[in-house]
Amino acid sequence: MKKELGSFVIGDSTKCTGCKACEMACFTVHNQGSNHVGKTVGTVTVPVVPRLFLTKFEYGCMPIQCKHCENAPCLNACTKGAISRIDNQVIVDPEKCIGCKDCMQACPFGAVTLLPYAKDGKVVAQIGSNETRVFASKCDLCKDVPGGPACVRACPHEALRLVDPEAEREEKNIKAAEALLLTKNWR
Repeated sequence: MKKELGSFVIGDSTKCTGCKACEMACFTVHNQGSNHVGKTVGTVTVPVVPRLFLTKFEYGCMPIQCKHCENAPCLNACTKGAISRIDNQVIVDPEKCIGCKDCMQACPFGAVTLLPYAKDGKVVAQIGSNETRVFASKCDLCKDVPGGPACVRACPHEALRLVDPEAEREEKNIKAAEALLLTKNWR
């Protein structure tokens, strides 16, 4: 049985300027229907928390987000069944997530964070507590958004792209075969 690999977004640090357009696009598409979407800068009253993280380092910056790993450590660490693979993508079900942080510890990329859980536009408290309920949040490749990942579409410098591992492998195979044919040893 052939195992299909899921797509993921990859960033090019030589093109990323740190403008945060990707973060804003991510926040916006995942908060449609909230009362803060469409507001201008300075009028949003909730924390802007995207599902990717612009990371700055000595030589530049680059967004870090979920790679939808084939053998996903976050999925394997989740004891509540809140993380599953749907259509080759690793997806969190906020209804099942208890905010235990096991997936955060397991992710080798640091691509999982905890966000306040809201239902019908209202933040939900933990059962029997006044504390806000949280859930694991990570890139879902904008699975329900027409046109694919908002971060890729919003990047003004084309620093992000959606990678299809099978297509990438096939393209590399063709380039390698062509290169071999052009060498003297293979004529």
